[in-house]
Amino acid sequence: MAGAAAETVGTLDVALEHAARLLAADAVAAEAQAREILKTVGEHPGALRLLAAALRRQGETEAAEAVDLRGVRASVGDPALVQAARALCDNDLRVAEHTLRAVLKARPTDVAAIRMLAETAMRLGRYDDAENLLARCVELAPGFTAARHNYATVLYRQNRSEAAIAQIDRLLADDPRNPGYRNLKAAALAKIGEYDQAIELYGGVLKDQPGQAKVWMSYGHALKTVGRQAEAIDSYRRCVAIAPQFGEAWWSLANLKTVRFDDADILAMEMELRRADLGEEDRFHLEFALGKAREDRADYEASFGHYLRGNALRRESLAYEASEITGQVQRAKTVLTPELFAARAGQGCPAPDPIFVVGLPRSGSTLVEQILASHSCVEGTQELPDIIALVRRLGGKARRASESRYPEVLAELSPDDLAALGQEYLDRAQVHRKLGRPLFIDKMPNNWTHVGLIHLILPNAKIIDARRHPLGCCFSGFKQHFARGQGFTYDLTDIGRYYSDYVALMAHFDAILPGRVHRVIYERMVADPEGQTRALLDHCGLPFEDACLRFYDNDRAVRTASSEQVRRPIFTDAADHWRNYEPWLGPLKAALGPVLDAYPDAP
Repeated sequence: MAGAAAETVGTLDVALEHAARLLAADAVAAEAQAREILKTVGEHPGALRLLAAALRRQGETEAAEAVDLRGVRASVGDPALVQAARALCDNDLRVAEHTLRAVLKARPTDVAAIRMLAETAMRLGRYDDAENLLARCVELAPGFTAARHNYATVLYRQNRSEAAIAQIDRLLADDPRNPGYRNLKAAALAKIGEYDQAIELYGGVLKDQPGQAKVWMSYGHALKTVGRQAEAIDSYRRCVAIAPQFGEAWWSLANLKTVRFDDADILAMEMELRRADLGEEDRFHLEFALGKAREDRADYEASFGHYLRGNALRRESLAYEASEITGQVQRAKTVLTPELFAARAGQGCPAPDPIFVVGLPRSGSTLVEQILASHSCVEGTQELPDIIALVRRLGGKARRASESRYPEVLAELSPDDLAALGQEYLDRAQVHRKLGRPLFIDKMPNNWTHVGLIHLILPNAKIIDARRHPLGCCFSGFKQHFARGQGFTYDLTDIGRYYSDYVALMAHFDAILPGRVHRVIYERMVADPEGQTRALLDHCGLPFEDACLRFYDNDRAVRTASSEQVRRPIFTDAADHWRNYEPWLGPLKAALGPVLDAYPDAP
């Protein structure tokens, strides 16, 4: 029997090879041969791929797509793909990638293998590779809906929401009620500021499937962003009623800063924390939420304990290295010299449109943004990822910052390169500009590390540094769980070192580009809102408008953790709130070193 099976396989391989040779010269004959093979062996992946290729060569695109999908279904039992799937399930990405690359070397148009390799690339964080693979996948098999859904997802994660929506709309054309497609489209719409459409989509999904806890949470996020706080609270409450273990929803309630948990809420969260089967992500979100609950009751020691445990859990899952930022700052100071900037004076894109607000999270940057966005000439957008995307491309495919070609590559850029980069940034940001105002704000705080690049590619853009007392700013960041990024905030020593590195680099720019960066000290803004607002507007070349002092009346969408705080007048009680936790801030003080004593100046 074994010999007969081997003979059958051998004969099949010969037949497939013969048909493949026929393909280039006579697609009709290759099609006929492929159909004969399929009559004999049934739904064989290789024969189906061959038939699809033959049909495609004859211009039978629709028929080829249908056969491609038959090939995908038939590939389920392919031994190599089964091995790769098992490796993916075990998260053995090295074995999965090696297996799939071998398959694709032999069968470069195997769309099932291409899709699996794209999933491997996504898990490895190589989103550019995943995007290219999935683009090829849907090109070969336009009807492969699972691959198109993956493609839309990776485009969304790459902050290419408009392209993602175009792919989702193709899926929705065939399956308009699919909740997964509608949910992804709503998330993509929210990312480009189309909140009304996003809210309508989320509401439609929940009308059809009201038991979807995660969709209730996403719906709450969108409602919160546009200031519909009561509805947001109701959505988060619906979420935890369905899934009381869902820590992120409890944290979302806490993160509104206006919700006060009652005894029943605290007991419910504590009960969930006692569960042995509680996932780590739910656990640390619950710790952060209970930290806020105890803080509101002035039980600061218990509150700090929850924050400490939540941060420790989150820190364990991150590969953050404080020394990477220190090294990046040192390299920037070496490369970005007065001579470099003098040699490139007058280069870059001359457009004055952007106002960059940089600094650390929880530094008062959302307040600065809201004041500026209340001016008739300025539009607030959000924390745009576009400068960071340019940096990643300039740096090459380095896994770590220390291996990147950035910032050294800045010295190699030509005048045309600098102008093109500036224009590319403006083009990428255009989707977020809805109001037609001449200026817009990019409030990505991490752009402080890229002030040199901003100056080179957009020399007429304004740069605002929002700065707050180091203990107030750093501890506020420590008790804040961020949805993504900001890996430095989950350890008191890490965040202290980060703040010190930030002060050092900004002092460098103050020295070599005096006046280029306007600094807003949070405590001064709280003490003298009008005087500081006038100085801010003057730096931006804008006339004073009373609306900037009534920023809390602005009903624009605000996505950050301060979304509810900036909808109220400036209040002074937050500036020194960190003092309630001072007994436990020794590691932070030690990491800040001389920066703490020198504030608001650099040491």
